[in-house]
Amino acid sequence: MADTGTGTTPRERYRAQVRTEIKDHAWQQIATAGASALSLNAIAKQMGLSGPALYRYFANRDELITALIRDAYRSLADTFRAAAESPGADVTALAHALRGWAIEDPQRYFLIYGTPVPGYHAPDDVTTIASEIMTTLLDAYAAEPPAVGPETPQFDEHLAGHRQWADGHPAPPATLHRALSFWTRMHGVLSLELAGHFTGMEFDPALLFTAELDELT
Repeated sequence: MADTGTGTTPRERYRAQVRTEIKDHAWQQIATAGASALSLNAIAKQMGLSGPALYRYFANRDELITALIRDAYRSLADTFRAAAESPGADVTALAHALRGWAIEDPQRYFLIYGTPVPGYHAPDDVTTIASEIMTTLLDAYAAEPPAVGPETPQFDEHLAGHRQWADGHPAPPATLHRALSFWTRMHGVLSLELAGHFTGMEFDPALLFTAELDELT
């Protein structure tokens, strides 16, 4: 998990390297005990630093969690954008990009799409990055032919007045509905798979994901 900042002086480069090392230890803690158990003092001990020394890099637990969440959203936003810009890309390409990204690092996935960390509130810039992901999805659906299927006037009418989550995207309510259906069903399958709920059921979760996607598209 590389730090996004690149120092221009030896001091800045060293600071970026230490921040990256702190985040690597944080991910290891999250994989072992979950984000709610994240401890800066434990990380400092692992790195041979004093608590006050580590706090020069991250002032508190929430600042460290924010850095991890920001990195995770940035990674997925970039992955989505790359998939959308590839030749012949469509909603299917975004779905497989999402699954590949989630399978690559389940702990990163669960940090942003799992159970919220108690007492933590993300700053506005994190929400902005998350909105990029939804915008890419809405753009993809806006380019698709209109859906053929049962009409859902009640929910579409509701979405016409409850579209703040779309961050100003001009897509009509029916398109918003299609994007939401994609988001909930794809994440539903992924969350169950990554949490191990399909273990022992003796079917291929990848094929289930594809079958759900086929119904959506």
